[in-house]
Amino acid sequence: MSRIALSLAPLLLLTGFAAAQTSPTTPASPQSPTAAPRGNAEAAHGTKGHREREHEGLQNVKVSLAQALGTAESKGPGRAIEADFENEGGKLYYEIKVLGSDGKLIDHHIDANSGQVIKSDNHPIESWFVRLKPADVQSAPTTLKQAVATAEQKAGGKAAEAQIEREASSVQYKVTVMTGSQSQEIVVGADGRIMPNK
Repeated sequence: MSRIALSLAPLLLLTGFAAAQTSPTTPASPQSPTAAPRGNAEAAHGTKGHREREHEGLQNVKVSLAQALGTAESKGPGRAIEADFENEGGKLYYEIKVLGSDGKLIDHHIDANSGQVIKSDNHPIESWFVRLKPADVQSAPTTLKQAVATAEQKAGGKAAEAQIEREASSVQYKVTVMTGSQSQEIVVGADGRIMPNK
């Protein structure tokens, strides 16, 4: 009897160890209000979401997204359909796509501090633009620049991203506004009014 107990002891010990490893006492996720405190290094970077890290530096730039949109649209006929703040190793700029009335898409990089155009390239039409026709963009009573201004006023922050999307027989705008280190998505209709969040 004791020989059987001795031979089962290592098995029971391993089973108990495995159960302890899979117990539901894992720490809460970083988004959870009950998350365990992080170390100093993690506290500096780990508590921010991907979008917040992506937009670091936005609060200190001299040129707003609306100003950059105006600069990009002044480079030729067409309307901006997408804009993003970019931080590439400390190089801060806005990437703005302008859809011309001829259907060509131009990609402009605008320095976020000087407001100067860094470069402009023809950009291939991406598959999700197929549903968005130049006429839809041109006929919308509100521009992306105006939608950005409306969203910034509503959220009380700085816009970091904006894009136009087809919605039923019209268009709408999705604008991401940063307030400090927090992001908020505002949807603006083609008529310039803020849409309720779904």
